[in-house]
Amino acid sequence: MKNFLLTTALGVTVAAAATAEPVTYLLDASHSQIVFSYDHLGYSRTTGMFSGFEGTIELDAEAPAASSVSVSFPAESLMTGWPEREGHFMSDDFFGAATNPTVTFASTSIEVTGDNTGMITGDLTMNGITKPVVLDATLNQMAEHPMAKQPWAGFDATATLLRSDFDMGQFAPFVSDEIDIYISIEAMVPAE
Repeated sequence: MKNFLLTTALGVTVAAAATAEPVTYLLDASHSQIVFSYDHLGYSRTTGMFSGFEGTIELDAEAPAASSVSVSFPAESLMTGWPEREGHFMSDDFFGAATNPTVTFASTSIEVTGDNTGMITGDLTMNGITKPVVLDATLNQMAEHPMAKQPWAGFDATATLLRSDFDMGQFAPFVSDEIDIYISIEAMVPAE
């Protein structure tokens, strides 16, 4: 039996769309971000954040596992609180932003794992390299936005990846190869 939150949320979406076809949600760039952290020489956990997302969630209310996610954002949207670090991260040591300016994620499958949870597998492309990544996702809420008066959804997700998989393993193992990712996004059905 599907969980009450997911069933209710999908019911709101279906009612809003008035069809059984997938509903397209556009990412709300002003309320979406990716935060990452890594171990720095054993002394601290350093963090950074990306923003400026574009993308869609195709939500299939009849079959949530048939839904899909597609996201892109500029590598240069990176914020770390230290401009010199940001410049280094954009260099060929890491993101190679001069030749690979965009980071993308496109889902390839979704496994519904619980009442409001799922595992989203997809292809992550950064630094010109594409690798599969699994996002452990949670639906936070799906309802009519109280101010925008249109269907809205919020999701959180976590993942762990290796920098070296994307030819970004500079300074490993002293600076951890393993990166912890936390994603929080909002998305909306655009007003007609």
